[in-house]
Amino acid sequence: MKVSTIGFTKKSAQRFFELLRESGAARIVDVRLHTTSQLAGFAKKGDLAWLARELCGAEYVHEPCLAPTKELLTGYRQGKIPWEEYEFRFINLMESRRVESALSPEIVDNGCLLCSEDQPHHCHRRLVAEYLKKHWGGLEIEHLGLKKGACRNENPVSNTVPTREGPRD
Repeated sequence: MKVSTIGFTKKSAQRFFELLRESGAARIVDVRLHTTSQLAGFAKKGDLAWLARELCGAEYVHEPCLAPTKELLTGYRQGKIPWEEYEFRFINLMESRRVESALSPEIVDNGCLLCSEDQPHHCHRRLVAEYLKKHWGGLEIEHLGLKKGACRNENPVSNTVPTREGPRD
């Protein structure tokens, strides 16, 4: 199984859809909490579904079970929750939702997880992909539009997922 991830910010519509088309993704799996914000531009739910189908031949699905809660997202965006705590709490949220059982692997396979963040190192779409890889196994993850050196260690995807014991250091 293969899954891609992409963020729409800091990308033109042209660049976004080129990356999506080149990936060969069969569907966009939208993992955002809010899908209709005016700030989303071409990535608003209705527009995105049409554009993906017309420009890339890709389906669009919204999977709210893969989105953070409003409180968690707001706390992180307002700087009240540091990334490490956000990461820990989001992993626990996915565990409590049992997303590995609730979500069909067919939806994710050859799909592209969509969120707003430009790069995956501080985005929950990376956490979703890693979590599913841990629970399903055999999941190849590709982050589309990844910038070299954008993350502390050149490889934004860790091999471990934080557990209930606490955030990783």
